[in-house]
Amino acid sequence: MDLKGKNITGADEGQRKDVISLNNSMINCPTVITGMSHEVRTHMNAIVAFSFLMNRNNCNEMEREDYNNHIISSCEQLLGLFDNFFDSAIIDTGNSQTDLKVSKLSTILDDLLTEFREILKKEDSRDIVLVSESNLAETFDIIIDSDRVFRVMRNLFQNAVKNTHSGYIKIGYSFRDNELTFYVLDSGQGYFKCKEFLHTEDLNESLSKYNDTASAINLTLAKKIIQILKGSMWVECNGLTGTGIYFSVPVKIAESFRYNNKRIC
Repeated sequence: MDLKGKNITGADEGQRKDVISLNNSMINCPTVITGMSHEVRTHMNAIVAFSFLMNRNNCNEMEREDYNNHIISSCEQLLGLFDNFFDSAIIDTGNSQTDLKVSKLSTILDDLLTEFREILKKEDSRDIVLVSESNLAETFDIIIDSDRVFRVMRNLFQNAVKNTHSGYIKIGYSFRDNELTFYVLDSGQGYFKCKEFLHTEDLNESLSKYNDTASAINLTLAKKIIQILKGSMWVECNGLTGTGIYFSVPVKIAESFRYNNKRIC
């Protein structure tokens, strides 16, 4: 690996990792801060504009509902942007812990899929089909930090929606050898951008190639969460330009543990 023209080997590996961590820190990335400022202004301008249109005397009920949905969408995107930014910054400080819970393997993503369908319906994404798949027949419970896993899945889904104007988004998971693998596949146009943000060693440099602050923050946080869960994440091309993002996390069978109220004792 090369860093600023020097070959990094052996004893220098720790220093290299420290530099990569610093370059991918949200707080230490001026391009991310600048990009967030732009995102905030864009969404705030949209909220003000749609609010003005809603209050016109000749605005009918259908238009008012449409403007209201746009305002809600802008607010949700703003909240998501700040949540992801601050959670990533918290992880950078080392102040993050796992919260293991008991979940039923066969239905672990059911509520999340219902949420995703509502998002597509709200955003009027009629040209995107949501597909779910799982070949699991097991009904036993597993121990997993489901909140963090769901956070990663939400970020990957939002990324897929952003990059897919028509086609499909496929959500699925599999279980093998005490390891749970999740995936989000899409038929969109974002493979090279996703690959860049997931593999980058310098967010500033990557954002100069792809000016998409929200996706950079989403994917960076997802990668950091998987590292906390001692899992792995990888990206593959799906079709010509579509994206397939996979991640695996270790889990344990719940029957071998005592638990109470769905939490580990």
